[in-house]
Amino acid sequence: MAVAADTTGKASGVKKVVLAYSGGLDTSIILKWLQETYGCEVITFTADLGQGEELEPARAKALMLGIKAENIFIEDLREEFVRDYVFPMFRANAVYEGVYLLGTSIARPLIAKKQIEIARKMGADAVCHGATGKGNDQVRFELGYYALEPGIKIIAPWREWAFKGRDDLIEFARTHQIPVAKDKEGESPFSVDANLLHSSSEGKVLEDPNIKPPEMVYQRTISPMDAPDEVTTITIGFQKGDAISLNGKAMSPASLLKALNDFGRDNGIGRLDLVENRFVGMKSRGVYETPGGTILLAAHRAMESLTLDRGAAHLKDELMPRYAELIYNGFWFSPEREMLQAAIDKSQEHVEGEVRLDLYKGNVIVVGRQSDKSLYSPTLVTFEDDKGAYDQKDAQGFIKLNALRLRTLGKRNKG
Repeated sequence: MAVAADTTGKASGVKKVVLAYSGGLDTSIILKWLQETYGCEVITFTADLGQGEELEPARAKALMLGIKAENIFIEDLREEFVRDYVFPMFRANAVYEGVYLLGTSIARPLIAKKQIEIARKMGADAVCHGATGKGNDQVRFELGYYALEPGIKIIAPWREWAFKGRDDLIEFARTHQIPVAKDKEGESPFSVDANLLHSSSEGKVLEDPNIKPPEMVYQRTISPMDAPDEVTTITIGFQKGDAISLNGKAMSPASLLKALNDFGRDNGIGRLDLVENRFVGMKSRGVYETPGGTILLAAHRAMESLTLDRGAAHLKDELMPRYAELIYNGFWFSPEREMLQAAIDKSQEHVEGEVRLDLYKGNVIVVGRQSDKSLYSPTLVTFEDDKGAYDQKDAQGFIKLNALRLRTLGKRNKG
């Protein structure tokens, strides 16, 4: 639970707090609010997850707001993010409610993990995030904190402070000489969260699910209608279920995903307009862009189609919705997610080879796949002479045995 404020206006029990800090208006206000309300030492943590923004201004802003240089942490987590979070999730082909590739959800456990690591290193007794009290992120952050440090104190300003809306925040910022960008002077048209896997836009002009999103909402992709009239063909190499090469060139996880993002952007791939069920109970409308992830998912499923046994493939498809829901709801560090991950990773031992894809005006089209571990047998499936590899007469008994209960039911119902 969040720490309650004492009668002096300063919150009791918190001496040092690690704040997830972007350097934007909201988290800068939170930083100053923590200093005033809790009277505690603030440590800022800014994660580079490939959001495409310059992060050094966050350091300068924290210094301006009175944070000591040794209390400012900025870490490049792009490779760790893709290698240890995005790729394990893609081994499962995880999509929430059939379409959402979980770009925001998968970033939260890594941020929570790093905050806890910094809290331990710096002797902090609390952590703080800027998620609102209506959304999923508060749950994801806090489940991560508690899983890794059960006794940690958590400060969630949006559930505590007296600010009623954007005007109150702007006034607080002006009072405390916190710079306010000109486009923040009024109501924001929508909110954006981004990382190397995706960008998400929600709120304001997007709140009516029956109104088409304006083109300005899209951050990562050109319109499919404006994409080139010619096909772009790429080849993705896999090993143990993870992408390891692009067009024959070995690449690190983050650099490969970035390159796929570029291909997806240029071909109008990865847009999603979704009304989803939040874990906290309400429906929300979001516009997501996952250009590289959309390509990667199609390629991975194609590689599995060639190398994964039918029973394993079908079981994975049964487990996937549960796995995706665990990530969406913030249970990355739960034992059930880890159990599912172990089963999924076991299934990927022979998922290796290359997949060839055509990218064209928003579409990802699988046009070829090959693997030394292939289970596909041309001899078995051919319409020509299979030289005795498959006796078609065997199918008669197979069908009769499978039809036995249906025939029994049919006789009863007919009678």
